Amino acid sequence: MSQAHDPSHPAPHDLQHYQTVAATPFSDEERAAVYRAIHERRDMRHFAPGTVGDDVLLRLLRAAHHAPSVGFMQPWRFIRIRSRGMREGIHALVEQERVLTAQALGVRQDDFMQLKVQGVLDAAEVLIVALPPGREAHVFGRRTMPEMDVASAACAIQNLWLAARAEGLGMGWVSIYDPVALAQLLQMPEGSYPLAVLCLGPVQAYYAEPMLQQEKWATRAPLQEMLFDERWGQPAAANPEAAPRP
Repeated sequence: MSQAHDPSHPAPHDLQHYQTVAATPFSDEERAAVYRAIHERRDMRHFAPGTVGDDVLLRLLRAAHHAPSVGFMQPWRFIRIRSRGMREGIHALVEQERVLTAQALGVRQDDFMQLKVQGVLDAAEVLIVALPPGREAHVFGRRTMPEMDVASAACAIQNLWLAARAEGLGMGWVSIYDPVALAQLLQMPEGSYPLAVLCLGPVQAYYAEPMLQQEKWATRAPLQEMLFDERWGQPAAANPEAAPRP
């Protein structure tokens, strides 16, 4: 038999059960800064000489660590690469896969080989974002969608990316490598997975538009093509491109 709810003791599904902070909107200036970071963030490949202070790097990692994660599993691990030898090993793995990727692209092979795909040897910092072993123990939110560990780690990467833009730094996400070979190079335990090689550091400038768009590799699709109403393929009634940008 269910017991009557005692209003003096809020149930866990009531907001009163939790410590909260006020849901006040940001000021116009604060809100503009957030949207600016989002719209000006770029996947950088070209880096300038310089360093990233330890205090700045810690701020960025804290921003990443405050990302949301499914079931609060926090699946991100960060490996800071400092030695030239390790960087050269990672660079070699990327170059090896770059050639194989080009071959798999067929008619676009030559165009791809002209692109700069990494800054491992140039950036002030190189970070590996890895998924730890034992992730199968986290069932909350993953029973039917186990890939949510990857999605959660991607949120941490995006947090770091936006924070880097706010700090005036550039960041590039490199995913062109054999993950098994990279895990071996980093002596990662069985069951772990190197999700991303992040190149981070000072840049002379940001690309005004994404580099791949400027290189005519691809263009950003209109939001209208990505937005449906009620069911798949049903065009949205409102045109989001008609609304003013923040």
